[in-house]
Amino acid sequence: MVTDGFLPILRVSPTLGRRFTREDDSPGSPRRAIITDGFWQQRFSGRRDVVGRTITVNGVPCEIIGVLPRSFAFLDTTPSLLMTMGFNRATMTIMNFSYPGLARLKPGVTLEQATKDVARMIPLTMQKFPPAPALGPTWFADAKMGPDVRVLADDAVGDVGRVLWVLMGTIGMVLLIACANVANLFLVRADTRQTELAVRAALGAGRWRIARTLLAESLALGLAGGLVGVGLAAATVRVVRVIAPSALPRITDIAIDPTVLLFAAALSVMAGLLFGLLPVLRFASPRLVALRDGERTASDGRSRNRVRSALVVVEIALALVLLVASGLMFRTFSALRLVDPGFVRGDQVMTVELVIPRAFSTDPESILRRHQEIADRMAGIPGVQSVGMTSSVAMDGQGMSNPLLFEAFPLPEGQGVQSRRMKWIAPGYFETMGTRLVAGRHLRWADVYGFAPVILINERMARQYWKTPAEAVGQRARESALSPWREIIGVVADEREDGIAQEAPPIMYWPCMVKSFFGGDPFAQRRLTYVVRSTRAGAAGFVDELRSAVRAVDRNLPLARVRTVEQIAAASMAQTSFALVMLAIAAGVSLLLGSVGVYGVVSYIAAQRTREIGVRLALGAQTGDVTALFVRHSLGLAGAGLALGVAVATGLSSLMSSLLFGVKGTDPLTYAAVSAGLTAVVGLSAYIPSRRAARMDPIAALRSDI
Repeated sequence: MVTDGFLPILRVSPTLGRRFTREDDSPGSPRRAIITDGFWQQRFSGRRDVVGRTITVNGVPCEIIGVLPRSFAFLDTTPSLLMTMGFNRATMTIMNFSYPGLARLKPGVTLEQATKDVARMIPLTMQKFPPAPALGPTWFADAKMGPDVRVLADDAVGDVGRVLWVLMGTIGMVLLIACANVANLFLVRADTRQTELAVRAALGAGRWRIARTLLAESLALGLAGGLVGVGLAAATVRVVRVIAPSALPRITDIAIDPTVLLFAAALSVMAGLLFGLLPVLRFASPRLVALRDGERTASDGRSRNRVRSALVVVEIALALVLLVASGLMFRTFSALRLVDPGFVRGDQVMTVELVIPRAFSTDPESILRRHQEIADRMAGIPGVQSVGMTSSVAMDGQGMSNPLLFEAFPLPEGQGVQSRRMKWIAPGYFETMGTRLVAGRHLRWADVYGFAPVILINERMARQYWKTPAEAVGQRARESALSPWREIIGVVADEREDGIAQEAPPIMYWPCMVKSFFGGDPFAQRRLTYVVRSTRAGAAGFVDELRSAVRAVDRNLPLARVRTVEQIAAASMAQTSFALVMLAIAAGVSLLLGSVGVYGVVSYIAAQRTREIGVRLALGAQTGDVTALFVRHSLGLAGAGLALGVAVATGLSSLMSSLLFGVKGTDPLTYAAVSAGLTAVVGLSAYIPSRRAARMDPIAALRSDI
């Protein structure tokens, strides 16, 4: 539901037909709609004569006047069609604050200026739109409302940007580990080419010419790796789309485009320069003495080994950082799985949303009895244990807020009215969801049809005012100073309304039909979400049976938002799951690369010391002694890498703190487990080549030319 200015502000034009006009958005005008491309393809097979056709929406004929482009997206909504709100501005009063406004700033106007202007306009609304009678003449002033102007991009991206930056840094670390590995290989390769490089220098090749030759080889390798990487990325984009959270903005637009190709090319060149720089610095000026066999001194060998060992230390440090990050996210995911969400066995609770159209009836009781009739039909389906109804299921993002005043706690002078989260419920909702009754009693149908002045609250709200939830039962509350008092008849367990990782907010629960709300006429919720508990929840056949139960009452009522409560809860954890999977992959790759690096360094050092090993073995050294010699060296590198990695991980822990739940960024258990595991992997990576070196024939080793 939008106003006629919605699409112009977004600068979106229909691919077919036209936008809404002020006439379309005027009260009493014929109902018109603009459909999305997906709905156009699904229901009309993309027929271009769809403009001008009539569809029935909520029992009212509605003319299609346009089709939105395929690229249309707005925040995290996936609408099938847009319709105008049709506000009657001449009779509107201040009561509902559930409508966000959308505006485009003039050139040169800052967000701060716009915020000040909105603050200036707030008092003027009292003159233009007086408050509803039940609110009282001073309610608006008591509410102490203020401006909340923010950039639309902030709502579109949300906090997913933080996750993406963490993952970007993670992949950067993996790239650095890979570069360190390749740099080690290039050092080894350049070491074996010292004679060749010395010949080039003797024949007149200058320092820069040799440097260009070495850099050309590294750049060629970097570009080749980048080309293969782009191919792999193109193949895995679909996988990323599947595992990425739905809150990730414009996920369907993720693709290998020219910008990505340019970035990949630049990254490939940077990587080639990075891992090719060390060999250039060490060997671009070769010594002519290398033309003579055996002139490589022990000090040169130790110097080269120090460089290679330093690279291994860096690899181990970076691998530890990534493993710690992955371990912390795993601990977070485990902690979230143990949180009580306020319901039980969400995989066995199916939710479907239904709206009783205004064309059916304007009588509140008739509307509610139609809802109850549908719920009774659903309850008769084989395997269904219970059925309940509510305006909003936990974590579905459909909640609303309204003020609430407690008789026992009058507002202090000058304190504004506090808005509270609220839901409309029908009897059976809490029982179906498995939400515990902490104190008092549940809502009954006699309360609803008898317009009993009652409400329920959750435990969080009860404990904010009373020592125990039981003390809240029997207390009275109301929505405004001129509204009748309502008795609190029950206190229920907290629902994690904003997601598993967020604390449960205070919530009040109203009967789905009331005699008056803010001084209006009797009112019943037209839009309700049905919660159906059954072991068959989620099965395609079960959904068909639910649809049949609805059609048995009214063939024109479509089911919307069909999903299980478990799926809703999983969506709130999708960002954590996504980060966990991506960090686990990066940590696994870094561990593999680090192991390969240690293995390569130990193998090369063992090959360099073949003659020494032969002497040791000839003089009686045991195989275990030789193996321990290299393993100790590797564990020394591991110790240095772990120390560096712990320092880096501790320094970066604050960057991950917002992604964690139930665990600190400096969790000692995670650090200890990761350090122990990484040390074991490094030891094993060193043991294999050192064991092979220790088993060589001493005579053959002594005859070696190395």
